[in-house]
Amino acid sequence: MKAFIYQGGWDGHTPKETSALMAEDLEKQGVKVTIEDHLKTLLDKTKLASYDLVIPFWTMSPPDQITGEMVGNLSDAVKAGTGLAGVHGGMGDSVRHSQLYLWMTGGQFLDHPFTGDYIVRVTDHSHPATAGMPKTFRYKSEQYYMAMDPAVKVLAYTDYPLHGENVEMPTIWHRMWGKGRVFYSALGHVAKEFLDFPAVREMTLRGMMWAIRKP
Repeated sequence: MKAFIYQGGWDGHTPKETSALMAEDLEKQGVKVTIEDHLKTLLDKTKLASYDLVIPFWTMSPPDQITGEMVGNLSDAVKAGTGLAGVHGGMGDSVRHSQLYLWMTGGQFLDHPFTGDYIVRVTDHSHPATAGMPKTFRYKSEQYYMAMDPAVKVLAYTDYPLHGENVEMPTIWHRMWGKGRVFYSALGHVAKEFLDFPAVREMTLRGMMWAIRKP
């Protein structure tokens, strides 16, 4: 199995460090990982389609970086069976200018009015990513507030009190995009969080391994 990570954008999300952790974990599962710090492969349909999993970690990209053609090529690869998985801003705060990207990934970052300690509530323990996790666990980071496609299958929420209302904000979800599996987690602002919260690192790995196209 082969995975492709394209990383870059805003350095505050530690794309290089986080990508390296993901590659380390995937390679322990027998996955051959390619990491690139450019976007050229998104223009190569044949090369994209050869990967079993794509992990975007290119955060806050303006339209002149990740173009409509690139998003279309990625969408075509996923629809044909390539898995798509990502975390936090690397996948969720990226390509805001593309409706196709939002539909494919299932959601898009809007804001993080709160940063600090909060509770993540797992609501689906039947999925391989969240099986065996506690019903609730504490996390400390940016708490993402997302625009969502209600068709996604939510695995975990956070309770978000905002503007006098309490919102159940999806935090971890999955979906199908054509034949391809899509997994997303809003957790993981910086690489250190995966070291501080090893259960979240394990959950993220399992989500990626669920999304990857199997032989």
